[in-house]
Amino acid sequence: MAVGDVGTGAQGQYAVAEAMAQRWQSFPFPLALLTGDNIYENGEIDRVNEVFERPYANLLQNGVEFYAVLGNHDFRTNQGDNEVSYPGYNMPSRYYTFVKGSVQFFALDTNQAYSHARHRETPWDAQLRWLKTELKRSSAPWKVVFAHHPIYSSGWHGSDRDLARDLSPLFAEYGVQLYINGHDHNYERTRLINGTTYITSGNGAKLRRVGRSRWTAYSSSQLGFTAFDVYADRVVISAIDTNNNVYDEAYIMAV
Repeated sequence: MAVGDVGTGAQGQYAVAEAMAQRWQSFPFPLALLTGDNIYENGEIDRVNEVFERPYANLLQNGVEFYAVLGNHDFRTNQGDNEVSYPGYNMPSRYYTFVKGSVQFFALDTNQAYSHARHRETPWDAQLRWLKTELKRSSAPWKVVFAHHPIYSSGWHGSDRDLARDLSPLFAEYGVQLYINGHDHNYERTRLINGTTYITSGNGAKLRRVGRSRWTAYSSSQLGFTAFDVYADRVVISAIDTNNNVYDEAYIMAV
């Protein structure tokens, strides 16, 4: 699963969390990706019970592991350090990688991309070097990068040319099949762009309007989450609403 921009503790978040728990009953999944803005409004870790532990209690009790990245709201308090230290988010550092089965996941802190400096290296430069090294050494058949900020988006925040410049060539060179983000409060799936499908899954608690772009395969503004079923020859992407109806489905085939 992937779900983002969830940390409200309000009715919308609980509706999505309940739908995820119902989905687990039929299709037990081992992990869920949190695509940032885990705690509104300012990453206050004392709200973690309200916005994480209680909404996802059923999933946590069933052993589902959540893996988080930092959103811009999370970054507002101690640059997200408190969330990185929280065991339930399974973040060994601001950016990290882990393997589950045939999938290697690469979690990024795209907040660092907006920390500019002249004539000296930035934390984002170091993170890009790390990502290139880890992608190059990866032998996983499926590679998934997830972060908060979108690269291609028809939502309120829109696409980010700088992230596209920095990340998309690495994805193409090293065979990243999926990039998953939040930040825009909607669901969107792109067509294949140089071998990568870009998924916005930021509709986990509240919504904004979304349009369409020339590379959009599907976009929608409704509460829900995104499911990924991984097989040897394909990944099935399913966008699911709070009634557990699949409103978008697509396949990524192994090359």
